[in-house]
Amino acid sequence: MRKAALRPAAALVLLAAALCVTRAEVIDDLLGSLSRGVSFLERQHEHINLDGAVGFVMLQAELKEAVRTWPHTDPVSWAQRTTAVALLNRLDQSLDKAVAALKLNDPKYYREFEPLLTWTFWMIPQEWRSTDPSLVYSSTLTSECYDEQLSDKCLTLLLGTWKMNGTPCIVTKPCRDTMTQFGCPHYSLSHQLLYFMIGRMRGCNNLLKGDTRTSRANMTEQNYQDIFCSNMMKANQDIVTNGLTEQTVDIFIENILICGLAGFSDFHKADWLQHILRLQDDEVGCFGRDKSFISQIIGDELLEQMQPHRRVKRREKILPDGCSSHMTAVAVGALGGYLNFHLTEQDITKRPLS
Repeated sequence: MRKAALRPAAALVLLAAALCVTRAEVIDDLLGSLSRGVSFLERQHEHINLDGAVGFVMLQAELKEAVRTWPHTDPVSWAQRTTAVALLNRLDQSLDKAVAALKLNDPKYYREFEPLLTWTFWMIPQEWRSTDPSLVYSSTLTSECYDEQLSDKCLTLLLGTWKMNGTPCIVTKPCRDTMTQFGCPHYSLSHQLLYFMIGRMRGCNNLLKGDTRTSRANMTEQNYQDIFCSNMMKANQDIVTNGLTEQTVDIFIENILICGLAGFSDFHKADWLQHILRLQDDEVGCFGRDKSFISQIIGDELLEQMQPHRRVKRREKILPDGCSSHMTAVAVGALGGYLNFHLTEQDITKRPLS
Protein backbone atom coordinates (compact mmCIF):
# COMPACT_ATOMS: atom_id res chain seq x y z
CA MET A 1 0.00 0.00 0.00
CA ARG A 2 2.79 2.37 0.99
CA LYS A 3 4.72 1.40 -2.15
CA ALA A 4 1.77 2.27 -4.37
CA ALA A 5 1.36 5.63 -2.69
CA LEU A 6 4.94 6.53 -3.47
CA ARG A 7 4.57 5.97 -7.21
CA PRO A 8 2.65 9.18 -8.03
CA ALA A 9 5.14 11.19 -5.97
CA ALA A 10 8.06 9.59 -7.80
CA ALA A 11 6.36 10.33 -11.12
CA LEU A 12 5.99 13.98 -10.15
CA VAL A 13 9.67 14.17 -9.24
CA LEU A 14 10.63 12.69 -12.62
CA LEU A 15 8.30 15.12 -14.43
CA ALA A 16 9.79 18.08 -12.57
CA ALA A 17 13.30 16.90 -13.44
CA ALA A 18 12.34 16.55 -17.11
CA LEU A 19 10.92 20.08 -17.13
CA CYS A 20 14.13 21.43 -15.58
CA VAL A 21 16.20 19.68 -18.27
CA THR A 22 13.97 21.13 -20.99
CA ARG A 23 14.21 24.62 -19.51
CA ALA A 24 17.99 24.27 -19.20
CA GLU A 25 18.17 23.29 -22.88
CA VAL A 26 16.08 26.33 -23.88
CA ILE A 27 18.36 28.61 -21.87
CA ASP A 28 21.40 26.98 -23.52
CA ASP A 29 19.86 27.70 -26.94
CA LEU A 30 19.15 31.30 -25.97
CA LEU A 31 22.66 31.91 -24.61
CA GLY A 32 24.23 30.31 -27.69
CA SER A 33 22.16 32.43 -30.06
CA LEU A 34 22.85 35.61 -28.08
CA SER A 35 26.57 34.84 -28.06
CA ARG A 36 26.54 34.68 -31.87
CA GLY A 37 24.56 37.92 -31.95
CA VAL A 38 27.12 39.66 -29.74
CA SER A 39 29.93 38.29 -31.95
CA PHE A 40 28.18 40.02 -34.86
CA LEU A 41 28.10 43.31 -32.91
CA GLU A 42 31.79 42.93 -32.05
CA ARG A 43 32.59 42.82 -35.77
CA GLN A 44 30.09 45.43 -36.94
CA HIS A 45 29.99 47.96 -34.08
CA GLU A 46 31.18 50.77 -36.36
CA HIS A 47 28.31 50.20 -38.80
CA ILE A 48 25.29 49.56 -36.54
CA ASN A 49 22.70 52.37 -36.77
CA LEU A 50 20.86 53.87 -33.81
CA ASP A 51 17.87 51.52 -33.93
CA GLY A 52 20.28 48.63 -34.04
CA ALA A 53 22.17 49.92 -31.03
CA VAL A 54 18.94 50.41 -29.03
CA GLY A 55 18.04 46.74 -29.51
CA PHE A 56 21.41 45.68 -28.12
CA VAL A 57 21.02 48.14 -25.21
CA MET A 58 17.66 46.50 -24.41
CA LEU A 59 19.50 43.16 -24.41
CA GLN A 60 22.13 44.67 -22.10
CA ALA A 61 19.40 45.66 -19.61
CA GLU A 62 17.81 42.21 -19.89
CA LEU A 63 21.12 40.41 -19.32
CA LYS A 64 21.96 42.56 -16.30
CA GLU A 65 18.56 41.72 -14.80
CA ALA A 66 19.01 38.03 -15.64
CA VAL A 67 22.43 37.90 -13.97
CA ARG A 68 21.08 39.76 -10.93
CA THR A 69 18.08 37.46 -10.40
CA TRP A 70 19.45 34.12 -11.69
CA PRO A 71 17.95 31.31 -9.56
CA HIS A 72 20.45 29.37 -7.41
CA THR A 73 18.83 26.03 -8.21
CA ASP A 74 21.55 23.64 -9.35
CA PRO A 75 25.11 23.51 -10.76
CA VAL A 76 23.86 23.51 -14.38
CA SER A 77 21.88 26.71 -13.80
CA TRP A 78 24.83 28.36 -12.05
CA ALA A 79 27.18 27.40 -14.90
CA GLN A 80 24.72 29.04 -17.31
CA ARG A 81 24.84 32.19 -15.20
CA THR A 82 28.62 32.21 -15.54
CA THR A 83 28.17 32.05 -19.32
CA ALA A 84 25.69 34.94 -19.16
CA VAL A 85 28.15 37.06 -17.14
CA ALA A 86 30.90 36.52 -19.73
CA LEU A 87 28.43 37.35 -22.51
CA LEU A 88 27.40 40.55 -20.74
CA ASN A 89 31.02 41.65 -20.38
CA ARG A 90 31.54 41.25 -24.12
CA LEU A 91 28.32 43.14 -24.86
CA ASP A 92 29.30 46.01 -22.54
CA GLN A 93 32.59 46.51 -24.37
CA SER A 94 31.08 46.29 -27.87
CA LEU A 95 28.22 48.65 -27.06
CA ASP A 96 30.64 51.27 -25.74
CA LYS A 97 32.34 51.21 -29.16
CA ALA A 98 29.04 51.19 -31.09
CA VAL A 99 27.62 54.17 -29.16
CA ALA A 100 30.87 56.12 -29.61
CA ALA A 101 30.66 55.50 -33.37
CA LEU A 102 27.02 56.64 -33.44
CA LYS A 103 27.88 59.86 -31.63
CA LEU A 104 30.53 60.55 -34.28
CA ASN A 105 28.61 59.42 -37.38
CA ASP A 106 25.09 60.71 -36.63
CA PRO A 107 25.38 63.37 -33.91
CA LYS A 108 21.88 64.88 -34.33
CA TYR A 109 20.02 61.57 -34.18
CA TYR A 110 22.33 60.44 -31.35
CA ARG A 111 21.52 63.54 -29.27
CA GLU A 112 17.76 63.15 -29.81
CA PHE A 113 17.71 59.55 -28.61
CA GLU A 114 20.72 59.42 -26.30
CA PRO A 115 18.59 58.46 -23.22
CA LEU A 116 17.55 55.22 -24.96
CA LEU A 117 21.22 54.23 -25.32
CA THR A 118 21.67 53.76 -21.58
CA TRP A 119 20.69 50.36 -20.17
CA THR A 120 19.37 51.87 -16.94
CA PHE A 121 16.58 53.56 -18.94
CA TRP A 122 14.92 50.24 -19.78
CA MET A 123 12.73 48.64 -17.09
CA ILE A 124 12.53 44.85 -17.09
CA PRO A 125 9.12 43.33 -16.17
CA GLN A 126 8.79 42.29 -12.53
CA GLU A 127 5.32 40.80 -12.96
CA TRP A 128 3.38 39.42 -15.90
CA ARG A 129 -0.01 39.90 -17.50
CA SER A 130 -1.74 38.44 -20.58
CA THR A 131 -3.41 39.89 -23.64
CA ASP A 132 -7.20 39.93 -24.02
CA PRO A 133 -8.76 38.77 -27.34
CA SER A 134 -11.89 40.85 -26.60
CA LEU A 135 -9.79 44.01 -27.08
CA VAL A 136 -8.94 43.21 -30.71
CA TYR A 137 -10.15 45.83 -33.18
CA SER A 138 -13.11 44.88 -35.37
CA SER A 139 -11.12 46.28 -38.31
CA THR A 140 -7.72 47.87 -38.88
CA LEU A 141 -6.38 50.31 -41.41
CA THR A 142 -4.47 48.82 -44.32
CA SER A 143 -1.63 51.37 -44.20
CA GLU A 144 0.39 53.01 -41.45
CA CYS A 145 -1.36 55.75 -39.43
CA TYR A 146 1.63 58.08 -39.35
CA ASP A 147 5.25 58.24 -40.46
CA GLU A 148 8.30 57.79 -38.30
CA GLN A 149 9.17 61.49 -38.44
CA LEU A 150 6.05 62.23 -36.38
CA SER A 151 6.83 59.31 -34.08
CA ASP A 152 10.37 60.63 -33.56
CA LYS A 153 9.07 64.14 -32.83
CA CYS A 154 6.61 62.88 -30.22
CA LEU A 155 9.31 60.75 -28.56
CA THR A 156 11.81 63.63 -28.36
CA LEU A 157 9.11 65.74 -26.68
CA LEU A 158 8.74 63.02 -24.05
CA LEU A 159 12.48 62.58 -23.61
CA GLY A 160 13.18 66.32 -23.43
CA THR A 161 15.67 66.09 -26.30
CA TRP A 162 13.62 68.19 -28.76
CA LYS A 163 16.10 70.99 -28.04
CA MET A 164 19.16 71.47 -25.85
CA ASN A 165 18.06 71.26 -22.19
CA GLY A 166 14.47 70.80 -23.34
CA THR A 167 11.63 70.19 -20.91
CA PRO A 168 10.65 66.48 -20.88
CA CYS A 169 7.20 64.88 -20.76
CA ILE A 170 5.59 67.31 -23.23
CA VAL A 171 2.47 65.83 -24.82
CA THR A 172 1.02 67.86 -27.67
CA LYS A 173 -2.52 67.29 -28.90
CA PRO A 174 -1.31 65.90 -32.27
CA CYS A 175 0.96 63.44 -30.43
CA ARG A 176 -1.74 62.38 -27.95
CA ASP A 177 -4.37 61.97 -30.67
CA THR A 178 -1.98 60.01 -32.90
CA MET A 179 -0.63 57.77 -30.16
CA THR A 180 -4.12 56.90 -28.89
CA GLN A 181 -5.73 56.31 -32.30
CA PHE A 182 -7.41 52.93 -32.57
CA GLY A 183 -7.14 50.71 -35.63
CA CYS A 184 -3.49 51.37 -36.51
CA PRO A 185 -1.53 48.45 -38.00
CA HIS A 186 2.09 47.28 -38.21
CA TYR A 187 4.81 49.70 -37.03
CA SER A 188 2.28 52.44 -36.20
CA LEU A 189 0.76 50.09 -33.63
CA SER A 190 4.06 48.97 -32.12
CA HIS A 191 5.27 52.56 -31.87
CA GLN A 192 2.06 53.61 -30.12
CA LEU A 193 2.91 51.07 -27.43
CA LEU A 194 6.56 52.18 -27.40
CA TYR A 195 5.43 55.78 -26.85
CA PHE A 196 3.58 54.84 -23.64
CA MET A 197 6.45 52.63 -22.46
CA ILE A 198 9.08 55.32 -23.02
CA GLY A 199 6.86 57.87 -21.27
CA ARG A 200 6.61 55.62 -18.21
CA MET A 201 10.33 54.85 -18.18
CA ARG A 202 11.16 58.56 -18.52
CA GLY A 203 9.00 59.23 -15.47
CA CYS A 204 6.19 61.12 -17.22
CA ASN A 205 3.25 60.94 -14.82
CA ASN A 206 0.19 61.57 -16.98
CA LEU A 207 0.42 61.21 -20.74
CA LEU A 208 -3.38 61.43 -21.03
CA LYS A 209 -3.82 64.74 -19.23
CA GLY A 210 -5.92 67.13 -21.30
CA ASP A 211 -7.73 64.41 -23.24
CA THR A 212 -11.30 65.75 -23.18
CA ARG A 213 -12.93 63.03 -25.30
CA THR A 214 -15.85 61.62 -23.31
CA SER A 215 -15.40 58.21 -24.95
CA ARG A 216 -11.91 58.03 -23.45
CA ALA A 217 -12.77 59.53 -20.04
CA ASN A 218 -11.90 56.42 -18.00
CA MET A 219 -8.97 55.19 -20.08
CA THR A 220 -5.65 54.66 -18.32
CA GLU A 221 -2.18 54.28 -19.79
CA GLN A 222 -2.29 50.58 -18.87
CA ASN A 223 -5.62 50.24 -20.71
CA TYR A 224 -3.94 51.49 -23.88
CA GLN A 225 -1.04 49.08 -23.44
CA ASP A 226 -3.52 46.22 -22.98
CA ILE A 227 -5.34 47.21 -26.17
CA PHE A 228 -2.19 47.66 -28.23
CA CYS A 229 -0.58 44.35 -27.18
CA SER A 230 -3.83 42.44 -27.62
CA ASN A 231 -3.91 43.68 -31.22
CA MET A 232 -0.20 42.98 -31.70
CA MET A 233 -0.88 39.44 -30.48
CA LYS A 234 -3.65 39.05 -33.08
CA ALA A 235 -1.32 40.44 -35.77
CA ASN A 236 1.39 37.92 -34.85
CA GLN A 237 -1.09 35.04 -34.80
CA ASP A 238 -2.26 36.04 -38.28
CA ILE A 239 1.34 36.27 -39.51
CA VAL A 240 2.07 32.74 -38.26
CA THR A 241 -1.18 31.40 -39.74
CA ASN A 242 -0.35 32.90 -43.13
CA GLY A 243 3.31 31.90 -42.92
CA LEU A 244 6.21 34.23 -42.08
CA THR A 245 7.54 36.13 -45.08
CA GLU A 246 10.41 38.55 -45.62
CA GLN A 247 7.84 41.35 -45.42
CA THR A 248 6.26 40.29 -42.11
CA VAL A 249 9.05 38.71 -40.05
CA ASP A 250 10.55 42.00 -38.83
CA ILE A 251 7.29 43.32 -37.34
CA PHE A 252 6.55 39.83 -35.96
CA ILE A 253 9.76 39.92 -33.90
CA GLU A 254 9.35 43.60 -32.96
CA ASN A 255 5.93 42.83 -31.49
CA ILE A 256 7.41 40.03 -29.36
CA LEU A 257 10.21 42.32 -28.14
CA ILE A 258 8.07 45.32 -27.20
CA CYS A 259 5.07 43.52 -25.70
CA GLY A 260 7.42 41.17 -23.85
CA LEU A 261 9.19 44.20 -22.41
CA ALA A 262 5.78 45.63 -21.49
CA GLY A 263 5.18 42.52 -19.36
CA PHE A 264 2.90 40.37 -21.55
CA SER A 265 4.01 36.79 -20.93
CA ASP A 266 1.92 35.18 -23.69
CA PHE A 267 4.24 36.64 -26.35
CA HIS A 268 6.95 34.24 -25.14
CA LYS A 269 5.55 31.23 -26.99
CA ALA A 270 7.87 28.27 -27.52
CA ASP A 271 7.09 27.93 -31.23
CA TRP A 272 7.63 31.66 -31.79
CA LEU A 273 11.05 31.31 -30.16
CA GLN A 274 11.93 28.61 -32.67
CA HIS A 275 10.87 30.90 -35.53
CA ILE A 276 13.31 33.55 -34.29
CA LEU A 277 16.19 31.12 -33.70
CA ARG A 278 15.83 29.71 -37.23
CA LEU A 279 16.26 33.20 -38.70
CA GLN A 280 19.79 33.59 -37.36
CA ASP A 281 22.59 33.31 -39.88
CA ASP A 282 25.03 30.67 -38.65
CA GLU A 283 27.96 32.25 -40.47
CA VAL A 284 27.86 35.83 -39.16
CA GLY A 285 25.33 35.67 -36.27
CA CYS A 286 22.92 38.33 -37.48
CA PHE A 287 19.21 38.00 -38.29
CA GLY A 288 17.56 38.79 -41.62
CA ARG A 289 20.64 38.34 -43.78
CA ASP A 290 20.18 38.85 -47.50
CA LYS A 291 22.77 36.50 -48.93
CA SER A 292 22.15 37.70 -52.48
CA PHE A 293 23.31 41.19 -51.45
CA ILE A 294 20.36 42.53 -53.44
CA SER A 295 20.51 45.84 -51.58
CA GLN A 296 23.96 46.52 -53.02
CA ILE A 297 22.88 45.64 -56.53
CA ILE A 298 19.64 47.62 -56.86
CA GLY A 299 20.20 50.27 -54.20
CA ASP A 300 18.66 50.81 -50.79
CA GLU A 301 16.07 53.26 -52.09
CA LEU A 302 14.51 50.79 -54.51
CA LEU A 303 14.69 48.03 -51.92
CA GLU A 304 12.67 50.17 -49.50
CA GLN A 305 10.02 50.84 -52.13
CA MET A 306 9.56 47.08 -52.52
CA GLN A 307 8.63 46.70 -48.83
CA PRO A 308 4.90 47.23 -48.16
CA HIS A 309 5.54 48.25 -44.54
CA ARG A 310 8.89 49.87 -45.20
CA ARG A 311 10.91 51.75 -42.61
CA VAL A 312 12.60 55.04 -43.45
CA LYS A 313 16.15 54.65 -44.66
CA ARG A 314 17.94 56.01 -41.61
CA ARG A 315 16.05 53.49 -39.47
CA GLU A 316 16.81 50.42 -41.55
CA LYS A 317 20.33 49.70 -42.63
CA ILE A 318 21.53 46.77 -44.68
CA LEU A 319 25.10 46.20 -43.54
CA PRO A 320 28.00 45.28 -45.84
CA ASP A 321 27.54 41.55 -45.18
CA GLY A 322 23.86 41.71 -46.17
CA CYS A 323 22.56 41.75 -42.58
CA SER A 324 19.55 43.76 -41.43
CA SER A 325 20.55 46.08 -38.58
CA HIS A 326 16.95 46.50 -37.41
CA MET A 327 15.93 42.85 -37.49
CA THR A 328 19.09 41.81 -35.69
CA ALA A 329 18.40 44.42 -33.00
CA VAL A 330 14.80 43.39 -32.36
CA ALA A 331 15.76 39.70 -32.46
CA VAL A 332 18.47 39.92 -29.78
CA GLY A 333 16.15 42.09 -27.66
CA ALA A 334 13.35 39.57 -28.01
CA LEU A 335 15.69 36.69 -27.10
CA GLY A 336 16.79 38.58 -24.00
CA GLY A 337 13.12 38.85 -23.07
CA TYR A 338 12.69 35.10 -23.53
CA LEU A 339 15.70 34.50 -21.26
CA ASN A 340 14.23 36.55 -18.41
CA PHE A 341 10.83 34.93 -18.89
CA HIS A 342 12.28 31.42 -18.60
CA LEU A 343 14.29 32.42 -15.54
CA THR A 344 11.09 33.83 -14.03
CA GLU A 345 9.37 30.52 -14.68
CA GLN A 346 12.22 28.82 -12.85
CA ASP A 347 11.69 31.13 -9.85
CA ILE A 348 8.35 30.21 -8.30
CA THR A 349 8.12 33.57 -6.52
CA LYS A 350 7.68 35.40 -9.85
CA ARG A 351 5.09 33.28 -11.63
CA PRO A 352 2.81 35.17 -14.06
CA LEU A 353 -0.30 36.75 -12.60
CA SER A 354 -3.44 34.79 -13.37
